[in-house]
Amino acid sequence: MTRITTIAALLAAGTALAPCTAPAQEVDYSGTLSILTKFGMQRLQPYFTDLAAEYEAMHPDVTIELIQEDDDSIKGKTSTLVASNAIPDIFFSWTGTWGGNFVRGKRAADLTDIIGPGTDWGKTFAPAAVDAFVYDGKYYGIPLYLDAKFMGYSKPVFAEAGVEVPETFGALLSACDAIRAAGYLPVSFGNKEPWAGLHYLGQLLAYNVPRDVLEADFDPATASYDNPGYLAALGQFAEFEEHCTAGPDVNGISYQTAIQQLSDGKSAMYYQEIIEFDSAARPDTALTPEEFGFFPLPAPEGAAGDPMALEGAPEGYMISSASKNIPLAVDFMKFATSQANGRTLSAPPYGQPSAVIGGSDPESMNPSVVAGLDAIAEASYLVPWLDTVNHPRVAAAWLSEFQGFAGGTSSAEEVMAAVRKAAMSVSN
Repeated sequence: MTRITTIAALLAAGTALAPCTAPAQEVDYSGTLSILTKFGMQRLQPYFTDLAAEYEAMHPDVTIELIQEDDDSIKGKTSTLVASNAIPDIFFSWTGTWGGNFVRGKRAADLTDIIGPGTDWGKTFAPAAVDAFVYDGKYYGIPLYLDAKFMGYSKPVFAEAGVEVPETFGALLSACDAIRAAGYLPVSFGNKEPWAGLHYLGQLLAYNVPRDVLEADFDPATASYDNPGYLAALGQFAEFEEHCTAGPDVNGISYQTAIQQLSDGKSAMYYQEIIEFDSAARPDTALTPEEFGFFPLPAPEGAAGDPMALEGAPEGYMISSASKNIPLAVDFMKFATSQANGRTLSAPPYGQPSAVIGGSDPESMNPSVVAGLDAIAEASYLVPWLDTVNHPRVAAAWLSEFQGFAGGTSSAEEVMAAVRKAAMSVSN
């Protein structure tokens, strides 16, 4: 089984646990607090390390143990901790079905009374960010930052190749051809971690499949996966892969290698999350922040979906229902999501746009991140990540079959048949 399927099975074993509502009570500032973060990349690690040190200095009887993982290793680490019943007091979670697994397994504390509507803490966040962690009308997550996907590009390479920022998907393919002719890899793309490819497909699905159909298909109980937009999106990705990338070899390239190719000036573009802007172009990389630009993956002309949709979702943290000191865990997260710490998180070198109202200062932020936040605000709809919004079995089918499609071993029809079969197996 894939990791995402495994974690769902493991969490199901916790359904006998009693639900836990986080108590609003006096904090006992003593003991050890364990935290699983998604800040394992070298550039990001100091953020939680510094937070922990400052909190410990404020409360000398508290010890904080950090487990720092990156975007890919977090899934395996979470599965291991769940299997050993060692879920940290505070742990990272995506929205959608990923977070829902912890709720259904009764492993996440109900935070409604302290972060829900009308609460002092809840009012400090962007409402949509808090609402993204609602399950069955209750609030379980603490949003830390906002996220969405954009095509980052090198302004010097675009100028050398004589291309403009493309406004349609067809124009993107033509730009790729011109960039390749100029001697550059048009788009660096690593699909060794298969979620990377699904980010392309998720955006294309938003463009090709009407939102109501897409959202119905996210739920196995109402899914049919028979809209022609699915095959259209897969066909568009195949064109993109041929014109813009290294082709089927992308399955052997890591996402970290891909972003490094843009930073090193070897590629013209890299499809990245806004939280990666500050790592794609830095003062010490070949591509400088001033030379970095971005644009949404352009919509195909005449597509049946929403051309103003944007793939993305807030990401954040949950508190374990088994924690022995839930009030302390809540207090630490209130500290972590203060306006001051939000501004630190939003600025270089982290560049993670805070979900806290007033938690970002444009004067101290990367201008591209500021502009990216404006683009997120203008989007008509944020379509969630395919591998976290879907039921684990469906997500597993998307991950494995689409990687085969990218590698040339599966057809578009085979991808959809596998996804449809997975959805039917869940609903029956």
